[in-house]
Amino acid sequence: MLELSRAEIAVLACLAAPAALDALAPPDVAAALRTAPDELLLLAAPDAVEAILAEASRALRALDDDALVLEVTDGWTAFALEGPDAREAFGRLSALELPEAGFLQGDVARVPAKVLAEPERLLLLVPSSWAEHVRERILGLALDVRERPEPRPWEATAP
Repeated sequence: MLELSRAEIAVLACLAAPAALDALAPPDVAAALRTAPDELLLLAAPDAVEAILAEASRALRALDDDALVLEVTDGWTAFALEGPDAREAFGRLSALELPEAGFLQGDVARVPAKVLAEPERLLLLVPSSWAEHVRERILGLALDVRERPEPRPWEATAP
């Protein structure tokens, strides 16, 4: 059975020179997703935002005077797909090839998305304006999907 829930997650964008991002040691409580040579997203539990924002800003500015770290949580909606059918469901939403564990980005349900894959859990990060479209596509997959009405906390694991 496939379980769908919204994930409570904070998203911080780190914008800096590629060398500075390469040297950044992300906090243990955050997942670091390199989305472009000069952009890194940090995903974390919402209650860790202030500490991560301060730590990442300090560390990046020591490496690049022009570095910028912003909380961009409102621009993203995170869905967790969990269970043994998670990968089959994803295959019905996207032609992207999932790694066993790791990060990728591309077209998911005709929306640009970021995906953090684990063996039986996928985190789909989609622009908030497309959240309802993606939710409806997941529910319409002709699979047995149980939707949790309340968001669930998300904990970082290494991509």
